[in-house]
Amino acid sequence: WWWYLLAPLVSPRMAGLRVDFGLLLEPLGFVKVLEWIFSIFAFATCGGFQGETTLLVSCKGVVNKTVTAAFAYPFRLNTVVFSEPDPKRCGGTWADVYLMGNFSSSAQFFVTLAVLVFLYCIAALVVYIGYKHEYQQNSKFPLTDLAITVITAFLWMISTFVWAKALADIKMSTGASIVPGIASCKAPATTCSFASVTSMRTLNVSVVFGLLNMVLWGGNIWFVYKDTNLHNQSNRISQTL
Repeated sequence: WWWYLLAPLVSPRMAGLRVDFGLLLEPLGFVKVLEWIFSIFAFATCGGFQGETTLLVSCKGVVNKTVTAAFAYPFRLNTVVFSEPDPKRCGGTWADVYLMGNFSSSAQFFVTLAVLVFLYCIAALVVYIGYKHEYQQNSKFPLTDLAITVITAFLWMISTFVWAKALADIKMSTGASIVPGIASCKAPATTCSFASVTSMRTLNVSVVFGLLNMVLWGGNIWFVYKDTNLHNQSNRISQTL
């Protein structure tokens, strides 16, 4: 959808490039820069995460052996298997142990939106800086910008809440609560204890940036609306009443 604002740049009537950074000092342009920056932090903190959860296993011939399961974006945990305690697999009592849950759809929704927003902000800033005169004179630009801003604010709300719920489930699926569900740990003479899991502070930060993006895009609706003919028409109507 970000293409709809970028497409007019290739039209003949948009050939007159006039670089003017003045709009960046106004709320419309300044907020767009913040949206661009915050989108980077959103997809970087989520998409760049790598971690592991660790158990201590004692079984036949093995005492407190560390086994790990490494996981990362897009968090298809059901494909992540713990390493074996020993080559003999605890005398044949140890079966492959997988983490639980597939949270790829929520994570990819969040990251994909952030990437698309990043690209759209670049396109919008090109229009703001290079074609400010066309943006202000052509009513289609502000209206398109307004529609995209409303949709994006809504998508940020949905994706952030969905991702926050998925993150809570990821913490459950990689934390101490996984031990009672491991069948191999219930075998005779076998004990398992939870050791550690990688800190998920960066993922918490990604949720925070999702909320910030939601607020930022929601607030930006007003600044974009002010540049549309809808706002001008409402002002004229209010003046005639």
